[in-house]
Amino acid sequence: MTKTTYSSLADRVVLITGGASGIGAAFVRAFAAQRARVAFLDIDQAAGAALAAEVAAASNTAPLFVPCDLLDIDTLRTAITDVQRKLGDAAVLVNNAANDQRQVLAEVTPAEFDWMTGVNFKHVFFAAQAVVPQMRARGGGSIINMSSIAWMRGAPALPVYAAAKAAVVGFTNSLARSVGPDRIRVNAIAPGMVVTERQRRLWYPDEKVITEMRARQAVPDAVTPEDIANMALFLASDDSQRITSQCFRVDAGMA
Repeated sequence: MTKTTYSSLADRVVLITGGASGIGAAFVRAFAAQRARVAFLDIDQAAGAALAAEVAAASNTAPLFVPCDLLDIDTLRTAITDVQRKLGDAAVLVNNAANDQRQVLAEVTPAEFDWMTGVNFKHVFFAAQAVVPQMRARGGGSIINMSSIAWMRGAPALPVYAAAKAAVVGFTNSLARSVGPDRIRVNAIAPGMVVTERQRRLWYPDEKVITEMRARQAVPDAVTPEDIANMALFLASDDSQRITSQCFRVDAGMA
Protein backbone atom coordinates (compact mmCIF):
# COMPACT_ATOMS: atom_id res chain seq x y z
CA MET A 1 0.00 0.00 0.00
CA THR A 2 1.29 3.46 -0.91
CA LYS A 3 1.58 5.69 2.13
CA THR A 4 0.40 9.30 2.01
CA THR A 5 3.05 11.93 2.59
CA TYR A 6 1.90 15.00 4.52
CA SER A 7 4.45 17.70 3.75
CA SER A 8 2.90 19.98 6.38
CA LEU A 9 4.09 17.63 9.15
CA ALA A 10 7.78 17.92 8.29
CA ASP A 11 9.76 19.55 11.12
CA ARG A 12 6.68 20.05 13.26
CA VAL A 13 6.92 19.10 16.93
CA VAL A 14 4.63 16.17 17.74
CA LEU A 15 4.09 15.11 21.35
CA ILE A 16 2.65 11.64 22.02
CA THR A 17 1.68 10.22 25.40
CA GLY A 18 1.97 6.49 26.05
CA GLY A 19 4.12 6.06 22.96
CA ALA A 20 6.37 3.16 23.92
CA SER A 21 4.18 0.28 22.76
CA GLY A 22 0.98 -0.73 20.98
CA ILE A 23 -0.91 1.97 19.11
CA GLY A 24 1.34 4.60 20.68
CA ALA A 25 4.42 3.06 19.10
CA ALA A 26 2.64 3.10 15.73
CA PHE A 27 2.09 6.84 16.20
CA VAL A 28 5.77 7.39 16.94
CA ARG A 29 6.86 5.44 13.85
CA ALA A 30 4.30 7.10 11.59
CA PHE A 31 5.07 10.69 12.57
CA ALA A 32 8.82 10.07 12.43
CA ALA A 33 8.38 8.71 8.90
CA GLN A 34 6.74 12.05 8.02
CA ARG A 35 9.94 13.78 9.20
CA ALA A 36 8.21 15.36 12.19
CA ARG A 37 10.17 16.10 15.34
CA VAL A 38 8.62 13.49 17.62
CA ALA A 39 8.69 13.34 21.40
CA PHE A 40 6.90 10.65 23.37
CA LEU A 41 6.21 10.10 27.05
CA ASP A 42 5.84 6.72 28.72
CA ILE A 43 6.40 5.09 32.09
CA ASP A 44 8.05 2.03 30.49
CA GLN A 45 11.67 3.14 30.22
CA ALA A 46 13.03 -0.02 28.60
CA ALA A 47 10.38 -0.14 25.87
CA GLY A 48 10.66 3.60 25.28
CA ALA A 49 14.43 3.53 24.88
CA ALA A 50 14.23 0.51 22.56
CA LEU A 51 11.61 2.17 20.34
CA ALA A 52 13.59 5.40 20.14
CA ALA A 53 16.66 3.46 19.00
CA GLU A 54 14.62 1.44 16.48
CA VAL A 55 13.02 4.52 14.92
CA ALA A 56 16.30 6.39 14.78
CA ALA A 57 17.90 3.49 12.90
CA ALA A 58 14.98 3.13 10.49
CA SER A 59 14.28 6.75 9.65
CA ASN A 60 17.43 8.67 10.57
CA THR A 61 15.12 10.81 12.70
CA ALA A 62 15.67 10.11 16.38
CA PRO A 63 12.54 10.69 18.48
CA LEU A 64 12.91 12.17 21.94
CA PHE A 65 11.84 9.73 24.63
CA VAL A 66 10.99 11.23 28.03
CA PRO A 67 10.21 8.74 30.83
CA CYS A 68 7.10 9.95 32.62
CA ASP A 69 4.43 8.74 35.01
CA LEU A 70 1.36 10.41 33.52
CA LEU A 71 -0.57 9.94 36.76
CA ASP A 72 1.74 12.49 38.39
CA ILE A 73 0.51 15.75 36.87
CA ASP A 74 3.47 17.79 38.13
CA THR A 75 5.82 15.29 36.46
CA LEU A 76 3.72 15.44 33.29
CA ARG A 77 3.95 19.22 33.20
CA THR A 78 7.69 19.08 33.74
CA ALA A 79 8.09 16.56 30.91
CA ILE A 80 6.09 18.74 28.51
CA THR A 81 8.20 21.75 29.44
CA ASP A 82 11.33 19.66 28.83
CA VAL A 83 10.13 18.71 25.37
CA GLN A 84 9.37 22.35 24.57
CA ARG A 85 12.83 23.41 25.71
CA LYS A 86 14.54 20.78 23.55
CA LEU A 87 12.33 20.77 20.44
CA GLY A 88 10.20 23.92 20.48
CA ASP A 89 6.48 24.60 20.70
CA ALA A 90 4.24 21.61 20.05
CA ALA A 91 2.19 21.67 16.84
CA VAL A 92 0.53 18.33 17.54
CA LEU A 93 -0.50 16.56 20.74
CA VAL A 94 -1.66 12.94 20.60
CA ASN A 95 -3.23 11.99 23.92
CA ASN A 96 -2.86 8.24 23.54
CA ALA A 97 -2.03 6.69 26.93
CA ALA A 98 -4.77 4.48 28.39
CA ASN A 99 -5.48 1.20 30.17
CA ASP A 100 -8.49 -1.00 29.36
CA GLN A 101 -8.44 -3.04 32.55
CA ARG A 102 -11.51 -5.25 32.83
CA GLN A 103 -13.61 -4.78 35.98
CA VAL A 104 -16.75 -6.05 37.70
CA LEU A 105 -19.04 -3.17 38.69
CA ALA A 106 -19.70 -4.42 42.23
CA GLU A 107 -15.99 -4.90 42.92
CA VAL A 108 -14.64 -1.49 41.83
CA THR A 109 -13.19 0.40 44.79
CA PRO A 110 -12.85 4.20 44.99
CA ALA A 111 -9.08 3.82 44.66
CA GLU A 112 -9.45 1.69 41.53
CA PHE A 113 -11.96 4.17 40.11
CA ASP A 114 -9.55 7.07 40.69
CA TRP A 115 -6.69 5.14 39.07
CA MET A 116 -8.75 4.24 36.01
CA THR A 117 -10.02 7.77 35.46
CA GLY A 118 -6.49 9.05 36.03
CA VAL A 119 -4.84 6.80 33.46
CA ASN A 120 -7.64 7.18 30.92
CA PHE A 121 -8.76 10.79 31.24
CA LYS A 122 -7.07 13.05 33.81
CA HIS A 123 -3.73 13.26 31.99
CA VAL A 124 -5.59 13.97 28.73
CA PHE A 125 -7.06 17.12 30.26
CA PHE A 126 -3.84 18.36 31.81
CA ALA A 127 -1.61 17.56 28.84
CA ALA A 128 -3.92 19.63 26.67
CA GLN A 129 -3.95 22.39 29.26
CA ALA A 130 -0.15 22.49 29.20
CA VAL A 131 0.18 22.40 25.41
CA VAL A 132 -2.50 24.92 24.41
CA PRO A 133 -0.32 27.97 25.27
CA GLN A 134 2.44 26.58 23.04
CA MET A 135 0.00 26.14 20.15
CA ARG A 136 -1.37 29.64 20.65
CA ALA A 137 2.16 31.02 20.51
CA ARG A 138 2.84 29.31 17.17
CA GLY A 139 -0.52 30.29 15.67
CA GLY A 140 -2.36 26.99 15.81
CA GLY A 141 -2.12 23.26 16.25
CA SER A 142 -3.92 19.94 16.39
CA ILE A 143 -4.89 17.96 19.49
CA ILE A 144 -5.91 14.35 18.95
CA ASN A 145 -7.51 12.54 21.88
CA MET A 146 -7.88 8.77 21.90
CA SER A 147 -11.36 7.55 22.78
CA SER A 148 -12.81 4.08 22.12
CA ILE A 149 -15.93 2.45 20.72
CA ALA A 150 -16.28 0.78 24.15
CA TRP A 151 -18.46 3.60 25.48
CA MET A 152 -20.60 3.63 22.32
CA ARG A 153 -21.24 -0.11 22.46
CA GLY A 154 -21.68 -0.25 26.24
CA ALA A 155 -18.98 -2.86 26.91
CA PRO A 156 -20.14 -4.47 30.19
CA ALA A 157 -16.69 -5.41 31.50
CA LEU A 158 -15.36 -1.87 31.09
CA PRO A 159 -17.56 0.38 33.27
CA VAL A 160 -14.91 2.89 34.32
CA TYR A 161 -12.91 2.70 31.09
CA ALA A 162 -16.03 3.32 29.02
CA ALA A 163 -17.03 6.25 31.21
CA ALA A 164 -13.56 7.79 30.87
CA LYS A 165 -13.51 7.33 27.11
CA ALA A 166 -16.91 9.02 26.84
CA ALA A 167 -15.51 11.87 28.95
CA VAL A 168 -12.66 12.20 26.44
CA VAL A 169 -15.18 12.94 23.69
CA GLY A 170 -17.05 15.45 25.86
CA PHE A 171 -13.78 17.20 26.65
CA THR A 172 -12.79 17.12 22.97
CA ASN A 173 -15.96 18.94 21.98
CA SER A 174 -15.69 21.52 24.76
CA LEU A 175 -12.00 22.21 24.13
CA ALA A 176 -12.55 22.52 20.38
CA ARG A 177 -15.02 25.35 20.95
CA SER A 178 -12.71 27.02 23.47
CA VAL A 179 -9.52 27.06 21.39
CA GLY A 180 -10.96 27.17 17.88
CA PRO A 181 -10.49 30.95 17.60
CA ASP A 182 -6.75 30.30 18.09
CA ARG A 183 -6.80 27.91 15.11
CA ILE A 184 -6.24 24.93 17.38
CA ARG A 185 -8.24 21.94 16.23
CA VAL A 186 -9.34 19.18 18.62
CA ASN A 187 -10.57 15.79 17.47
CA ALA A 188 -10.92 12.29 18.87
CA ILE A 189 -10.31 8.84 17.41
CA ALA A 190 -12.34 5.85 18.59
CA PRO A 191 -10.59 2.61 17.59
CA GLY A 192 -12.39 -0.69 17.32
CA MET A 193 -10.79 -4.02 18.18
CA VAL A 194 -7.06 -3.52 17.71
CA VAL A 195 -5.27 -6.67 18.83
CA THR A 196 -1.90 -5.44 20.03
CA GLU A 197 0.60 -7.75 21.73
CA ARG A 198 -0.78 -6.67 25.11
CA GLN A 199 -4.38 -7.20 24.02
CA ARG A 200 -3.62 -10.68 22.77
CA ARG A 201 -1.78 -11.59 25.96
CA LEU A 202 -4.41 -10.30 28.38
CA TRP A 203 -7.79 -10.38 26.68
CA TYR A 204 -7.68 -12.28 23.38
CA PRO A 205 -5.48 -15.37 23.74
CA ASP A 206 -8.09 -17.42 21.86
CA GLU A 207 -7.97 -16.82 18.10
CA LYS A 208 -11.57 -18.06 17.88
CA VAL A 209 -12.77 -15.10 19.95
CA ILE A 210 -10.91 -12.69 17.66
CA THR A 211 -12.53 -14.29 14.63
CA GLU A 212 -15.98 -14.00 16.20
CA MET A 213 -15.40 -10.32 17.01
CA ARG A 214 -14.21 -9.56 13.49
CA ALA A 215 -17.34 -11.23 12.09
CA ARG A 216 -19.22 -8.26 13.57
CA GLN A 217 -17.25 -5.82 11.42
CA ALA A 218 -18.59 -4.59 8.08
CA VAL A 219 -15.06 -5.00 6.69
CA PRO A 220 -13.62 -8.35 7.85
CA ASP A 221 -9.96 -7.39 7.94
CA ALA A 222 -8.07 -6.69 11.17
CA VAL A 223 -7.93 -3.11 12.39
CA THR A 224 -4.24 -2.47 13.01
CA PRO A 225 -2.30 0.15 14.97
CA GLU A 226 -1.15 1.50 11.61
CA ASP A 227 -4.79 2.12 10.62
CA ILE A 228 -5.22 4.29 13.71
CA ALA A 229 -1.93 6.08 13.02
CA ASN A 230 -3.04 6.87 9.48
CA MET A 231 -6.09 8.69 10.82
CA ALA A 232 -3.93 10.59 13.31
CA LEU A 233 -1.56 11.72 10.54
CA PHE A 234 -4.48 13.15 8.57
CA LEU A 235 -5.95 14.94 11.60
CA ALA A 236 -2.54 16.37 12.50
CA SER A 237 -1.83 17.65 9.00
CA ASP A 238 -3.01 20.79 7.22
CA ASP A 239 -5.11 18.56 4.96
CA SER A 240 -7.69 18.49 7.78
CA GLN A 241 -7.46 22.19 8.62
CA ARG A 242 -11.25 22.71 8.73
CA ILE A 243 -12.02 19.60 10.77
CA THR A 244 -12.53 19.96 14.51
CA SER A 245 -14.81 18.78 17.34
CA GLN A 246 -15.24 15.34 15.72
CA CYS A 247 -14.87 11.75 16.90
CA PHE A 248 -13.76 9.39 14.16
CA ARG A 249 -14.47 5.67 14.49
CA VAL A 250 -11.77 3.47 13.00
CA ASP A 251 -13.39 0.10 13.64
CA ALA A 252 -14.10 -1.49 10.23
CA GLY A 253 -17.80 -0.87 10.84
CA MET A 254 -18.11 -2.82 14.09
CA ALA A 255 -21.74 -3.54 14.96
